[in-house]
Amino acid sequence: MKKVINIAMIGSGSMGRTHSAALSSLRYCYKDLPFEARLHTLVTRSEDGAAEKAQALGFEHYSTDLDCVLGDPNIDVIDVCTPNICHHSEVIKAVRAGKSVLCEKPLGISSAEASEMALEARKGSATYGVVFNNRHLPAILRARELVDEGRLGDIVSFRSAYLHSSSADPKKPRGWKQDRDICGGGVLFDLGSHAIDLLTYVLGGRDKGRIDAVRGLSQIVYPTRAGEDGKDWQTNADEAFYITARLAGGGCGTIEASKVSVGANDDFTLDIYGTKGAIKFNLMNPNYLRFYDAEGKSAPHGGERGFTAIECVGRYDMPSAVFPGMRAPIGWMRGHVHGMYSFISAVSENRKASPDFDDGAYVNYVMEAAYKSDKSGREEKITIS
Repeated sequence: MKKVINIAMIGSGSMGRTHSAALSSLRYCYKDLPFEARLHTLVTRSEDGAAEKAQALGFEHYSTDLDCVLGDPNIDVIDVCTPNICHHSEVIKAVRAGKSVLCEKPLGISSAEASEMALEARKGSATYGVVFNNRHLPAILRARELVDEGRLGDIVSFRSAYLHSSSADPKKPRGWKQDRDICGGGVLFDLGSHAIDLLTYVLGGRDKGRIDAVRGLSQIVYPTRAGEDGKDWQTNADEAFYITARLAGGGCGTIEASKVSVGANDDFTLDIYGTKGAIKFNLMNPNYLRFYDAEGKSAPHGGERGFTAIECVGRYDMPSAVFPGMRAPIGWMRGHVHGMYSFISAVSENRKASPDFDDGAYVNYVMEAAYKSDKSGREEKITIS
């Protein structure tokens, strides 16, 4: 008999919908699952529309009382999909209640919050994860393999950039992700957290790919927007953020996040250059990882030198990944599905998840140093307490 993993989700916005879809897709995308991920309870702030929201997302029950849900012995996992300022209190409560926890990024709105959450997780005996869905695409998994195999040599330089045009229209009213009072930060928290994590992960994790120091620069292009009431609202969070970063191993590069890049859609690119090779990834063309082997044979007319497009598509290294097929084009949602598979598998087997709360806290340390540099005008070292 399959092990049933009962999941309670806090929040029913866009990421709540994404997580619900990913969890519901597991039975179709993987065969012979040893567990059943069950959408048990949706946690909402009010009764208004709660039953309809729960039904729309596929949950069996709903509740407006988080404490009651945390006290329910039938609940195994708490999935946190709320605004950033809510993460700390909800996660701490869930961990102390003995539940496994999956938290949307960023883990906290400060390194102090994230560090406390990671510390609580280390005391617990359940499974704790952070949502960095782009890690779970085959092209990124292959990129990490190439780095681990030494195919790039020593890292010389890099660029990790996540660009949107979602705030490029000055007439667009502010959303909660543009409000520091709700989000805790700006685009650095929203998109920059992904750019930092993906770079660190591909370079070998927070130890091998550790960022040693950063210099940050924030940008607000449209200081005044319409608020929820239609009246002028003063933008209080960065709309674009630029970082120059220095690795502990000596490599240097840039990390960029923007929601005011006209013409961009979900333009997430990662370029890494080493002494032996280079890789290029583009989320808008996620089926291929481009790899340059500097040790390839050179000759007149080019020989074998040049960037090779590795066809990663849906090629997961596991026989149970059956739908869509390994030759089918990959997409943004597939990263969420495989990330959810990875986390629920860890819960089922009572082991650590990857990425875990320590990974999430590391990203918070880097972002906090970047914000500090933006104010000081100086390069800031990454200090992990």
